[in-house]
Amino acid sequence: MSTRPFAAFEWLLAGRYLRARKKERTVSVIAVISFLGIMLGVATLIIVMSVMNGFRTELLSKILGLNGHVTAMPLGETMPDFDAATAAIRQVPGVVRAAPLVDGQVMVRGSEGTTATGALVRGIRKADLATLTVVSNSLTSGALDAFEGGHAIIIGTRLADQMGLRLSDGSLIPGASLTLIGAEGPVTAVGPTTRRKTYDVVGTFTIGMSEYDQLIIFMPFEQAQLYFRKEDGATQIEVMVKSPERVQDWVPAIREASPPGTRLSTWQQTNASFFNAIQVERTVMFLILTLIILVAALNIISSMIMLVKDKGRDIAILRTMGATRGTVMRVFLIAGASIGAVGTIAGVGLGLLFALNIESIRQFVSGLLGVQLFDPLIYFLSKLPAEVQTNDVIIIGGMALGLSLLATIYPAWRAARIDPVEALRYE
Repeated sequence: MSTRPFAAFEWLLAGRYLRARKKERTVSVIAVISFLGIMLGVATLIIVMSVMNGFRTELLSKILGLNGHVTAMPLGETMPDFDAATAAIRQVPGVVRAAPLVDGQVMVRGSEGTTATGALVRGIRKADLATLTVVSNSLTSGALDAFEGGHAIIIGTRLADQMGLRLSDGSLIPGASLTLIGAEGPVTAVGPTTRRKTYDVVGTFTIGMSEYDQLIIFMPFEQAQLYFRKEDGATQIEVMVKSPERVQDWVPAIREASPPGTRLSTWQQTNASFFNAIQVERTVMFLILTLIILVAALNIISSMIMLVKDKGRDIAILRTMGATRGTVMRVFLIAGASIGAVGTIAGVGLGLLFALNIESIRQFVSGLLGVQLFDPLIYFLSKLPAEVQTNDVIIIGGMALGLSLLATIYPAWRAARIDPVEALRYE
């Protein structure tokens, strides 16, 4: 009985072996467990990798959207000729934005009953704030027009909520104000004092990253110079380039356009440890969750070995009818690999379904259980992100198929090595 490799007869026989009868129910149960293990392992890997990719992409877009890709800082406290330096940097090919800033840390106090908290003030000109799209696109109505003079500031929505400055509909309460307390006040006979001033909150912004929405305050540039006693210059120049991933390509040209002695710092240097930690966590999670698929593949070995043992008499009859060892081996390869292939396909489908709807699922489960499953204060972002990358899906699916195929080789080899005479001796 000679057939061509992987003929319809071999597929038919493999399918019959996978459909267990009553006395072979144990083999069927183990096969089902193997299928479920591979499906869940593949789905879990795709979901976790997609969420990790989403975290990195969302954090990167928020960080690069708000902060400069390259920061030019003076060796001293301020950069006196910042306007000329900013104009020169803007002329560098590939630079899409350059803006001088005056920044400093303050304590923020709201109305009575609210807790004081720390914040970062960024002094910026109205025109430069308008070009900072991640902020300007989320400003409340009229905020940018009112952003001028000596008493106007714009704050994040989370800070506004913490200070009790927003109504239930999200709008600011009439006359909303904050008191900023700085460390560098006027020097008196008894020593330096704190600088304290109350500002009108003219608008709010929402970036979607809790750390920024709670800590950053925008103040008109000239007022920030006065408040931080930097009347003669800026503390830094914030530069954005057209391709942040290749920011190092623009560093030499920006350094040449900057005043002598200027220090340049890229976003990759500033956030290196943060993104390296995300990458390490992603790799470790991939390796750990791969063990789920490996365990499922070991279950395939168990089920196939039991199937070979139960089908010893059938194998012997097939051999006496002329079936070659290759035919027998391919039958069991098809049977075992089918479990892995179907499990992988089902896992990919389940993983993509969850990954593409992860935020809706989170909201449903949170509402069902009455708990917050994704706290923005802990995870930085206001919603659970997910980004499915084709390469990840291909690698995970290929790995699952490869492990499933490897798991069937030994049982199939044992089936092909069965001696018909020994198998039928006591029949």
